[in-house]
Amino acid sequence: MYRRFLFLIFLFINLVSFAQDKNIAFKVVPLGVKGGIDESNLSAYMLAPVNSNNYVCLDAGTLHAGIEKAIGNKVFAVPAEVVLRKYIKGYLISHSHLDHLSGLIINSPDDTTKNIYAFSDCIETFKTHYFTWKSWANFADEGEAPQLKKYHYKVLNPGVEIPVENTEMWVKAFPLSHSNLTSTAFLVRNNDNYMLYLGDTGPDEIEKSRKIELLWQGIAPLIKEKKLKAIMIEVSFPDEQPDKTLFGHLTPHWLMKELNELEKLSGQGSLKGFNIVITHVKPPQSSIERIKKQLAAENELQLNLIYPQQGKMLNF
Repeated sequence: MYRRFLFLIFLFINLVSFAQDKNIAFKVVPLGVKGGIDESNLSAYMLAPVNSNNYVCLDAGTLHAGIEKAIGNKVFAVPAEVVLRKYIKGYLISHSHLDHLSGLIINSPDDTTKNIYAFSDCIETFKTHYFTWKSWANFADEGEAPQLKKYHYKVLNPGVEIPVENTEMWVKAFPLSHSNLTSTAFLVRNNDNYMLYLGDTGPDEIEKSRKIELLWQGIAPLIKEKKLKAIMIEVSFPDEQPDKTLFGHLTPHWLMKELNELEKLSGQGSLKGFNIVITHVKPPQSSIERIKKQLAAENELQLNLIYPQQGKMLNF
C-alpha cells in the first residue's frame, strides 16, 4: 500500500511537470542584460522555440562574453563559435546605439551569413557609420565598396509580420520613442505563441508620443487570449532620476504607469502573474537594488517580475 502511494505521488509530480513543460513555448538565453558601461554585459537575448536551436538575437550589445557565460552554465554543450555561427540565425536590432549592436560589429569577422532586421533609419546607420572601411569593414551586402556580403539587411515596416529566415518564427515590429531616435518593439511569433521585446523606450507622456499606447493596443488581444508569454521591457533608472534626464528611458514609476494603461485595454486582472522581464538596468549596483525595491513596492498589478541573469536560460 505504501509503495503504491509513493508511486501515485511520483506519477502525479511527473504529470504536473509534463503539463507545465507543454505550456512552455520559448526559451531565452540572456547574453547581456545591462545598460550602461559594462561592455561585457550589454543588451542581447537569444530567443528560440523551446524545441529548437534556431535562435534569433534580440539586440546584440554583447555576444561572445555572454555565450561563454551560457556555456559555463551548461546552457550550451557546444563551443562558443558554434553558437555564434550556427545557432544564431539572425539579428533583430532595436536601434542604432552602440550598447545594442557593438557585439555584432566586433564578432562579425567570425560570424556566418545571416540577416540583420531593423527599421530603415537603423540600417542606414549601419551603412554610414559602422560597416564602413574607416571604422571597421563592410561585412554587409550594401553600402561602401568593397562589400564583403556576409550580412543582408532586411528593412522592417511597422505592423507588417515577416518570417525570421532559417527559424520557425515570425516578427512584427512596432516603433518606440527613444529621445532623438526611433527604437523598436519586436513581437515574435511561433505558431500561436508570442514574445514581446522592447528596445529602449521612454514613457509616452515624457516623449510626447503615443507609441507605447499603440503598441499596447496591438498586443492587448494576445494577453486576453493568453497567447503572449512575456514582455521584455527596460527599466534603466530608479525613480530618483529626474524626468528631464531620462533620455528616452523608463523608471519603475513610469513602467507601472504604462502597464496600468495596458491592463485597461486587456482587462482588469489580466496581468496578475504575467511575466515581465526587466531589461537594461543601469549600474551601479546600488541603483539596481533601488530599482528592484521600487518595482516591488509599486507592483499593484501583481506582475511576475523577472530579473534575467547573463548566461542563465529562461523558459516561457
